[in-house]
Amino acid sequence: MAKLKITQTKSYSGAPEKHRRTLQALGLKHQRSVLLEDNAAIRGMIFQVRHMVKVEETGGQENNG
Repeated sequence: MAKLKITQTKSYSGAPEKHRRTLQALGLKHQRSVLLEDNAAIRGMIFQVRHMVKVEETGGQENNG
């Protein structure tokens, strides 16, 4: 399954509490990255804070040989 590298690019200072909790649920801190599975729940959280994060798709394909 594909993975997403999510990096928080902006501080949550002044952001609504809902956005702060979303960033915490994603496991993010300012200028730090996390690698998470690509699924609908994660995509929904990213969409909510899309102005504060940078997202990169990583090739999560495994070599079966």
